[in-house]
Amino acid sequence: MLSIEKLNEISSQVRRDIVRMVSMAGSGHPGGSLGSTDVLVSLFFSEMKHDPKNWRRDGRGNDIFFLSAGHMSPLFYSVLARSGYFPVNELGSFRKLGSRLQGHPSVEKGLNGVHIASGSLGQGLSVACGAALAKKRASDENSVFVLIGDGESQEGQIWEAAMFGAQHKIDNLIAMTDMNGQQIDGPLKSVMDLGDLDAKWNAFGWDTFTVDGHDKEKIIKAIRRAKELKGNGRPKMLLMRTVMGKGVDFMEGTHHWHGKAPDKAQTERALAQLKETLGDF
Repeated sequence: MLSIEKLNEISSQVRRDIVRMVSMAGSGHPGGSLGSTDVLVSLFFSEMKHDPKNWRRDGRGNDIFFLSAGHMSPLFYSVLARSGYFPVNELGSFRKLGSRLQGHPSVEKGLNGVHIASGSLGQGLSVACGAALAKKRASDENSVFVLIGDGESQEGQIWEAAMFGAQHKIDNLIAMTDMNGQQIDGPLKSVMDLGDLDAKWNAFGWDTFTVDGHDKEKIIKAIRRAKELKGNGRPKMLLMRTVMGKGVDFMEGTHHWHGKAPDKAQTERALAQLKETLGDF
C-alpha cells in the first residue's frame, strides 16, 4: 500500500491534469472531477484489485470500476493514465476530434480501463448491479465499484437499481456517491433536495457509510469495511462528502465550475495552487 503522503502527491498531479486538460480543450467539467479526486486516487492506487497491463473489458479475475457520472471524465482519464492503462501524454488529446478521450467515456475506440460508455445519468449503477451479480454467479470473489453523483441521484433509475441490488443481495457491489451538494443548475437544495441519503439508502436495504471524501485514511477505512461486509446479503453505499472544485480556491463550493473551462489567467492561477509531483503531460 502506498503511504498517505504518496497518495496526496498523486492527487495533486491528478488535479493538475484535470485543470490542464479542460483548459486545453476549452470545455469540460472540472468541478466534480477535482472534488472526487481523493476518492478515486484512494481506490485505484490503494484498494482496488486491478491489472492495467492485462486489462479485460469483462473484468474477469479483477475488481471492476464504473464511472456513472461520465462528465467527470477528466478525473477518470488522469487516474487511468497515471495507473498505467495508457500513455500519460495521451491526456493532451482530451476532447479532440477522433481522440479516444472523449468528453464522456466511450468504448468505440477501445480505451483500456473503460468498461462502458457513460454519461447518461442514472445508468451506471444499473450496469454495476448487473456486473456484480454476474461475478457472484460466476463465483468470482472480486468486487464491483461505481461512482455516481448526488445530482445524478435525482434520477429515478438510481432508485430502481437500489431496489434491484437489495432484492438480489448483491453484496459485492460498493457504490460511492460524490456528495458535493452542487449540480449544473445550482445547489441541490435549490433544484431538488435529496434529503437524508443515509436514511434513504438504509431504507432501500443497503449498508451505508458517510465519509469525508478528502480524508484518504477515512476513505480507505470505509472501503475496507465495505469489503469486509461482503457476504452479508446487502450492497454497500459510501456517501462521500466532497467540495466541488477542491484544491482550486476560486472553484471550490460553487456550481459555476460544474461544466466550465478556465481561461488562460484562471488556469495559471489554478496551477499555482497545485504542486507538480509526477510530471505534467
